[in-house]
Amino acid sequence: MAFLSRFAPRSPRALAPVVSAVLIGLLGVPSQVLAKAPARPAAAPKAATGSVPWLYRGSDVPQDKAWIFGVLPNGLRYAVRRNGVPPGQVSVRVLVDAGSLYETDPQRGYAHLIEHLTFRDSKYLKAGEAIPAWQRLGATFGSDTNAETSPTQTVYKLDIPDVSPAKLDETFRLLSGMITAPIFTDVGVKTEVPIVLAEMRERSGPQTRILDGTRAVFFAGQPLGVRSPIGTEETLNAATPAKVKAFHDAWYRPDNAVVVVAGDADPQALIAHIKQWFGTWKGTGKRPPLPDFGAPKPPVGGDPANPVGEAKVMVEPDLPRVFNYAVLRPWHKVNDTIVYNQGLMIDRLGIAIINRRLEGRARAGGSYLAASVEQQRISRSADATLVTVTPLTDDWKAAVKDVRAVIADALATPPTEEEIAREVAEFDVAFKVPVETQETLAGSKVADDITDAVDIRETVANPDTVYSIFRSSIPLFTPAAVLEHTRTLFKGTVVRSVMITPKASDGTEADLRTALLAPVAPSSASRLAASSLSFKDLPAIGTPGTVTNAEGTGLLGIERIELSNGVKALLWANQAEPGRVIVRVHFGGGYAVIDPKDAVYASLGETALMDSGFGNVGREDLDRLATGRKLSLDFDIDDTSFKFSADTRPADLADQLYLFAAKLAMPRWDPNPVVRAQAAARLGYESTNASAASVLQRDLGWLLKDGDPRYAVPNPAEIAKASPEGFRRVWSALLKQGPIEVDLFGDFNREEAVAALERTFGALPQRDPAPATGFAPKVPAPVGDPLTLNHHGDANTAAALVAWPTGGGSAGFHEARQLELLSQVFNNRLFDAMREKIGASYAPQVNSSWPLDLPSGGYLAATTQLRPGDLTAFFAASDKIAADLAATPATPDEIARVTEPMKQLITRASTGNGFYMYQLEGGALEPEKFDQLRSILTDYSAITPERLQQLAKRYLVPGKAWRLRVVPGK
Repeated sequence: MAFLSRFAPRSPRALAPVVSAVLIGLLGVPSQVLAKAPARPAAAPKAATGSVPWLYRGSDVPQDKAWIFGVLPNGLRYAVRRNGVPPGQVSVRVLVDAGSLYETDPQRGYAHLIEHLTFRDSKYLKAGEAIPAWQRLGATFGSDTNAETSPTQTVYKLDIPDVSPAKLDETFRLLSGMITAPIFTDVGVKTEVPIVLAEMRERSGPQTRILDGTRAVFFAGQPLGVRSPIGTEETLNAATPAKVKAFHDAWYRPDNAVVVVAGDADPQALIAHIKQWFGTWKGTGKRPPLPDFGAPKPPVGGDPANPVGEAKVMVEPDLPRVFNYAVLRPWHKVNDTIVYNQGLMIDRLGIAIINRRLEGRARAGGSYLAASVEQQRISRSADATLVTVTPLTDDWKAAVKDVRAVIADALATPPTEEEIAREVAEFDVAFKVPVETQETLAGSKVADDITDAVDIRETVANPDTVYSIFRSSIPLFTPAAVLEHTRTLFKGTVVRSVMITPKASDGTEADLRTALLAPVAPSSASRLAASSLSFKDLPAIGTPGTVTNAEGTGLLGIERIELSNGVKALLWANQAEPGRVIVRVHFGGGYAVIDPKDAVYASLGETALMDSGFGNVGREDLDRLATGRKLSLDFDIDDTSFKFSADTRPADLADQLYLFAAKLAMPRWDPNPVVRAQAAARLGYESTNASAASVLQRDLGWLLKDGDPRYAVPNPAEIAKASPEGFRRVWSALLKQGPIEVDLFGDFNREEAVAALERTFGALPQRDPAPATGFAPKVPAPVGDPLTLNHHGDANTAAALVAWPTGGGSAGFHEARQLELLSQVFNNRLFDAMREKIGASYAPQVNSSWPLDLPSGGYLAATTQLRPGDLTAFFAASDKIAADLAATPATPDEIARVTEPMKQLITRASTGNGFYMYQLEGGALEPEKFDQLRSILTDYSAITPERLQQLAKRYLVPGKAWRLRVVPGK
């Protein structure tokens, strides 16, 4: 039920990365639709008759018949299915049941190092050949070609486009050589270890320290407490081919691996490839016994009713206060039965009710900015209920007490029938949407589902089965059952806590334990009052308009219409993605019309504008309207327009349009969302100083616009000067200005959609004209030495950028696309220079930005994270590559390595509505977008070395580049 996450309390954007940093690391274990963690083991099902596929042994969950399961004589398990989304693609996953928890102390980091070495040198791919080989097959490195190492598994992922029998055979041949016969050499290990250490550096900083420190506390006495997949410098530097091979031989064996294939090919042909290329794989010796991952231990002398144990205060001057605690239970292998999954649903119901109450209290002005409860089975090491609290002020004790009071109420008294019905309605739409959209489920996603299920030792089920089980389980969702399950979720072997704080004086470990041991009275005030609200209760937007013009665009049946009040729209009703409708609304003038002195309200608007509601409808009312519906209130600011976005379904389209139109027609100015957004922005700002990467991310967009404050992240002083009154002054004017375009692409009835548009956007009053701005941002001029910024993080980390100005405007769209190809050739060369040759950077990036709706401001930029001592090497390598690209044409092979993946990416993407919406949104106001789309494949796939050289000569001019470096310092 991973898709239920969208119903969790929403943290303000500025704080979300900080709040979630710890839990992302701890909760990074994927989940299945029917495979979330229970609070208790489930009983074994009755024995089934007939042959049971290996994934379903011990389960009575109906098998997803789309999959064919099998086991080769050598013990290799496989799962194969046909899937035509996107057409022509085959997704291959090879899972090895070995991660960092399988390592001994001297082997720490070896599972991850082997992942790297597997791509370096193997039976059919010699040193340095893997990435180019996959690129020539049309797979982009890092997205179509990737691998992941977790505490419990290593998964190799390939998404191969435009498959043919020959390409499919080549894919399995190369992949089999990588997995079954990698070649470990002194040169390979000595080359790859610095790259892994560069990856370690790039991921270092306060977030990593928090993750490692929290893991050590929550899993004290267990391997997971000290086993990060990245390893340690000491063990990695001590790695040798023989040592690495020993780990590989122990765990890379057919009886410890699974091959999963989903794609647009005959399943029997896929099985034949698996048998041909993996059937002769043999393990070395006997399979080792599985390691003991341990279990949480109770505190010595603790209270069994509230076994508060280990605690830790972590001082991070650049991060806001966050209090995390975990109720931990031993992990048990479960039988993934229907009864088990029904228990999960009740568990999730109880958690959803608590989280809604916590969010309601925070919105009302509580002592905490955000708080949430989650439950997960983590890395086969613990079954945990985790609570996260972000205090609003430095009084963290009051915040923790208030959150515990909300939880105490959920443990003392059953929820109301109305509360249960509300969450059940949310669950219903969450389970029903996958049923409605299952024809569009990508092969890569269903392949990942199987590897995730293997990892957590559970099953998969198709959406119809999931929804059927859910509907049949609704009678079980009683107040008494929810109370019982909630109580079980907060019982455990031990309770452990961590507080992240900017000041050591905030408290001690004893204070943390005291805060969790202190008696707390249940707070029934957190319960949301029963009430009902529906769209039929809401006022009309105004007098409905009419369609005054409707015409075809000459492309794919897309229609352009205009309403009597001047609102324009693009409509494309189609069945490409059943059950899905994409909605985009462009209005106003974007950053260009915001007064620079009001820049702080741009940032606050992205967070608070939609939460303030409309008319008499506040945030809580919006939630009630959305209950059981697929509705969104996403808002973004572009260079020259504001944008509402939603991904909805046919039944909810009319109400989705009403929500967006109502925001423009009758905006509400509730001060609470603004105050909360200010608090989140204040708490989050200092964290942007915590690493070189975060400083670069914070300031790059602003600096590359020559210091335009509208693109800057506001600092605490600017945030403090803002007010709800100022927010209303700025946004009340902006919401009235400029033309409106509504774009609808997907599964809808054309006549019904037009009628809904007439009732909503067609009923809006005439718009105020958008002011003329002459907005023309530019890349700053070179200033000699690089501009230097400082970060407060690790002394051995830095970041850098070099940017060459290019151009802007829709007239140059052909050149804009060709510059993207130039940037990718540049990227391949920089990757080779900085990562492969000197191990200075893990993932240098080169990209091209060309604003089509602005006359200037484009750039081609190279960025990287690295050691401060390698900054000179980065700038020198960038200059040399730029000069070489201008002096000598790229080779045909270099061109093929970027054009083939791009061609395949476009071909695959063009099978869905999202691609066309991205390319054409705004096209009713800017018809030239249609002409631009017609040449996209040619622009990205047909370019000569000479043309690429011309572009390099024109733009990669010595002395024109602007440079930035981010180094340690205060």
